[in-house]
Amino acid sequence: MTEPLRIAIVGHTNAGKTSLLRTLTRKVDFGEVSDRPGTTRHAETIDLRIDGAVAVRFIDTPGLEDSVALLDYLNTLAADTRPERVRAFLRGPEASRSFEQEAKVLRALTESADAAMIVIDTREPVLPKYRAELEILSWCAKPIMPVLNFVRSVGTRLPEWHQALLESGLHARVEFDVVAPFNGSERQLYGDLATLLPARRQQLAGIVDALTLQARERRLAACRVAASTLIDVAAMRRALPAEEFADELRQQAFVRAFQDDVRRHARRAVDDLLAVFAFRPDDAELAEMPQLGGRWEDDLFNPELLKEAGKRLGLGAAIGAGLGMVADVAMAGLSLGAATTLGATLGGAASGGWRPLWRKLENRLNGVQELTVEDPVLLLLADHLLDLARALEQRGHAALHKLRVTDEQVDPGLDEVVRALGPARGHPDWERGDRRRGAGDADRQALESDVARALDRRFEPAAA
Repeated sequence: MTEPLRIAIVGHTNAGKTSLLRTLTRKVDFGEVSDRPGTTRHAETIDLRIDGAVAVRFIDTPGLEDSVALLDYLNTLAADTRPERVRAFLRGPEASRSFEQEAKVLRALTESADAAMIVIDTREPVLPKYRAELEILSWCAKPIMPVLNFVRSVGTRLPEWHQALLESGLHARVEFDVVAPFNGSERQLYGDLATLLPARRQQLAGIVDALTLQARERRLAACRVAASTLIDVAAMRRALPAEEFADELRQQAFVRAFQDDVRRHARRAVDDLLAVFAFRPDDAELAEMPQLGGRWEDDLFNPELLKEAGKRLGLGAAIGAGLGMVADVAMAGLSLGAATTLGATLGGAASGGWRPLWRKLENRLNGVQELTVEDPVLLLLADHLLDLARALEQRGHAALHKLRVTDEQVDPGLDEVVRALGPARGHPDWERGDRRRGAGDADRQALESDVARALDRRFEPAAA
């Protein structure tokens, strides 16, 4: 059995070492992440498992605190080589006195690790203490991979750090923002590490392949979550006797209950998406996201937004304007006068794929009161869930703030997804809830696969 790769995570205090490990292992509860310096005081290990086996054993080390003084001290030690000076220091009394923290780092690297990743906060200027850290670590005679953190932040000094690393003889490096890593940067990190560990090249290539497959599986799982939720909502059908619907208070309560059921499906999808990407349930909340929170009710049921969604579905300005008035779409009730006014417009739209609305109006005029969710609502919901999945895919597991998703416009390409949901209209038994699904399970699963593939085709453009 292949021994796991052992990597020491080193660097100055508060550079993001524990944050990097949370993101690489997708374990949001590992260690303590804080803006306070010196949060990690002892070396801790955490494993990256692939197919149940430990592929990489990481060693999270305390921050280097007084590298300039330590370098001066190392230069006073009598030894023939620099690695021997490090070993002499670790055997001596100062390793448990003035330089206790630094000794923990150097001991982990020299005695327990195959290589080191040094995490660098690129917002910091290249000060003498950082140059001293790089020199001391090079004395340990182990391969070192610089990981440049906070590269997206305002004020990053990336060019300065590039030059400093070259001057220190460190030519391999990776840019990896631990809060919002670039797509593919995790796999690049292991790929570049193979240049420093040629004997482990095949092992590292296997890790890269496994991580690529895992990323693909997470994306597909996210699309399946969204697809299943969209089928739930498309299949929703609620009926109320005409005499009860005529009672304004009962009608309003009926409509509110319908809206709440839509939101319940949406909230369950958010929780499921968080689980797919290994985040905690409270790492994103509807109330915290403009598109999925405070404006959630407005986004799904506001006539103006429905009007715009109708236009994107190719229904034209006239039908879009009509959506702002139709009861069963905006969930607010339809008068016979409104139906007469909109008759010509809706009749013309029926031949263009708007038959569910036309049938609903016919039922309304015949005294059958029924609420279903129309295509513009499904378009908005699909857009929100896909935006959330895209954001989670690019979110590091060390982020301290709740996720906020913003989107300026609805993805027009999602009309393919809405069209694919058509079969769910005739199957109210496909809506998941407290009751079990009926005999249409196989057909529902087939539709879920079709919708998921349509969502997957729209996933990449926003993540490119």
